[in-house]
Amino acid sequence: MWFVRQLVRGFRNLLRRKHADKDIADEVESYYAEAKADLETRGLGSEEATRAARMALGSPTAFREQVRSYGWESALDGILQDLKYSLRRLRATPGFTLVSITTLALGLGAASGIFSIINGVLLKPLPYAHADQLVSLWMTAPGVKITDLNMAPSIYFTMCDEQRSFQAVSMFTTGSANVIGKVHPEEVHGIAATHEFLSILGIAPQLGRSFEAGDDNPDGERTVMISDGYWHSHFGGSREVLGQRVNLAGDPATVIGVLPASFEFLDEKPDMVLALRIKRSSVQLLNFSFRGVGRLNPGATIEQASADFARILPMAVKRFPLPPGMTLRMYDDARIAPNLRPLKKDLVGDIGKTLWLLMATVGIVLLIACANVANLLLVRTEARQQELAVRAALGAARMRIARVLLLESVTLGVIAGAVGLGLCWALLRALSTSDLVHLPRAAGIGIDAWVVFFTIIVSAGFSALFGLIPVVRYVRPQPANALRGGGRSMSHGKDRQQVRNFLVVFQVALALVLLVTSGLMIRTFRNLHHVDPGFSNAGEVETVRIIIPDQQVKEPERVIRMEQAMLDKLQAVNGVTSASITSSVPMGGPEMNNTVFAADKTYPGGTIAPVRRYKSIVPGYFATMGQRMLTGRDLTWSDLYNGGMVAIVSENTARDMWGTPQAALGKRIRPTDKDDWREVVGVVADEHTDGVDKVAPTVVYWPLYAKNFETDAVSVQRYISFVIRTPRAGSLSLRGEIQDALWSVYADLPLAQTDTLEMFYNRSLARTSFTLLLLAIAGGMALLLGLVGLYGMISYAVSQRTREIGIRIALGAPIAQVTLTFVRSGLLLSAIGCGCGLAGALILAPLMKSLLFSVSPSDPLTYVAMSVSLIFTASLASYLSARKAAKVDPVEALRAE
Repeated sequence: MWFVRQLVRGFRNLLRRKHADKDIADEVESYYAEAKADLETRGLGSEEATRAARMALGSPTAFREQVRSYGWESALDGILQDLKYSLRRLRATPGFTLVSITTLALGLGAASGIFSIINGVLLKPLPYAHADQLVSLWMTAPGVKITDLNMAPSIYFTMCDEQRSFQAVSMFTTGSANVIGKVHPEEVHGIAATHEFLSILGIAPQLGRSFEAGDDNPDGERTVMISDGYWHSHFGGSREVLGQRVNLAGDPATVIGVLPASFEFLDEKPDMVLALRIKRSSVQLLNFSFRGVGRLNPGATIEQASADFARILPMAVKRFPLPPGMTLRMYDDARIAPNLRPLKKDLVGDIGKTLWLLMATVGIVLLIACANVANLLLVRTEARQQELAVRAALGAARMRIARVLLLESVTLGVIAGAVGLGLCWALLRALSTSDLVHLPRAAGIGIDAWVVFFTIIVSAGFSALFGLIPVVRYVRPQPANALRGGGRSMSHGKDRQQVRNFLVVFQVALALVLLVTSGLMIRTFRNLHHVDPGFSNAGEVETVRIIIPDQQVKEPERVIRMEQAMLDKLQAVNGVTSASITSSVPMGGPEMNNTVFAADKTYPGGTIAPVRRYKSIVPGYFATMGQRMLTGRDLTWSDLYNGGMVAIVSENTARDMWGTPQAALGKRIRPTDKDDWREVVGVVADEHTDGVDKVAPTVVYWPLYAKNFETDAVSVQRYISFVIRTPRAGSLSLRGEIQDALWSVYADLPLAQTDTLEMFYNRSLARTSFTLLLLAIAGGMALLLGLVGLYGMISYAVSQRTREIGIRIALGAPIAQVTLTFVRSGLLLSAIGCGCGLAGALILAPLMKSLLFSVSPSDPLTYVAMSVSLIFTASLASYLSARKAAKVDPVEALRAE
């Protein structure tokens, strides 16, 4: 209760200052009146009692100040007064204020921008209830060199029966579905998942019901839940949507619910979520074609869940049969084991390494900016020595002087923080419209309360930290010396320059660290662009992805003839020089891997064959892509229609299996030991299908249509991409003609998704480009700020030594010699800074090893080039500032003293 009364009284005194002063004055007067009355009762006269009371109690003014200082509001009032004084001082020196705020705002804006990205991508939890319990159900198979192995229905069903660490598990797959029945068929993005999927995520429909166990029954009615966007765009937001049918390429599904408007999964907003219907009785052991997600029991850890998963894996072997051609020895040799990880990691990936590196980078820029402002504050505070001495002589305490100086620094920082938030907003806007990078969880990036809080803390903290430098240096003014001189006539010792020299060395060292990291990324970017991706002139290749569903076109031979007819139509489009078909576009997303058996190799005891990348193609693919045929020949349409008994391998596959490309010709290979042998008829150059920064996988190119392939009597790829080489690639007119050509063969084909191959190529370089851009900007800012600090330091030294310079010139010293004195000083500081920066870069550069490509973190060429560049520019800055010494007029310099 006492605390509340004190708080209320303090606020009342702050808000009603005049009334509070009057109350204090009345209280002091009552003390004097009581003392006077007491003295009068002792026999003193009125005037004598008044004099004696004043002598005993002291000055009324001092007494009132003493009474006022008893409340907490007095300290706050003093701080507010000092703050007003600091604002007046800053307003009186607009040049210093503008330069300081601009310098700090650049660093703070960059730091806030990167933090907002880190906050949105890494720190915010996924938009699900208890998101920390969500786990991705991956496995690993080191025996066949697979790091991330998908979920299999056999393992999913076994987990449903036996798991202990999970509340529930689900299996899902993402992809596209063809919806027909409207004016034009359309391709929609969807997720097919078992009934536990949405409940695991904690997602409840806004309309209708969620999936139930019966929805997974393949003999029952097919059900679907639609997104809020699809509901409004296709059904007008009508509540009558429940029970309506959606025709999924001839397979109708009943709408049972509408998903919330905010629903997204793995950074995608699916149009539909379908029930994944798999008949348990037909499941075989090996079919790793799905993804898995689970929710841990409260208190359970991933380690406990992994142990539980490892216990379950052998059970699946006993409950489900092996597929034809596979043996238990092959399964054991794969050494399948759990590889569980948080669901968030699947979404974010390893982008965290890049973002934290960039955060450290902008932190260095901010340190350089603060050091620059600290140098300015030192100069400004030195010029105020007389003022500080006067304040000390009049009785100002050291803490009060320190508070004034520190408040001025913090005020600059807070104002710069507000400006930095504006720059942060502009940076985020620019990134959101840029094609340089596709960040995960980009929708969650923005300026929120945490970003504002971070900016306030960093701006106030860093400004206070560097504001302490002038405080420590000048908080103990020497009134006698300061009042006696303070002009140019006084000599300035070396100690005056030591702190400023240290700050300049500090800035140069940090600038070199950033220049080295930028140089390493430039080397990386250059090396990546010199990698042969396996194709040429990507900007002239248009890609078109389609799917021909088996519900509408059942016969495999009809599918391949339809695809060939589409290809013929595309080749007739104006400007098209060549076209072909592939199962997957390089750098366009996940691709299939599987075993490859060779007839001239032995696999004792049923051991598993090496796993290779699979691609299915038709004739003309390599010519269209610009991929070199090293030896042998391409496929022909006769090869396909005669059963597809041929194959083509990449160069690294040929070398890995037979030593040389020429040795591969005529060899026979097959996917499983139950399939027909395929003869290798050609070897092509390696294709960096996972990105130019990744090792080119060993690839086997199979015919798009084949018989007795992967245990299927007839195999055909229905989910395909056309690759079309034409100078018109990327134009809207071309895409319209492509659509018309496809519709002329298959009218029920949905609107095709088209992209240029160059888009996929640039996307594979997006993270490197993004990192390089921001590091280059940070390095440029660091270099500029460092040189500004060096220029300012030498210019200030010249201004302080004007009298000395005038005397030297008057006595006949050559002007070049005087100028060289200051240039030598700047070069010495730059050399020391470079030495410290090289040491720092050698220590820190290995941290970015994972971002580099074909360049060592200690690359000597980069270190030497950046050091020479920095010293050269520092020499130029030193010379430009030292030229002032040559312009000093001896007569004017001596007369001014």
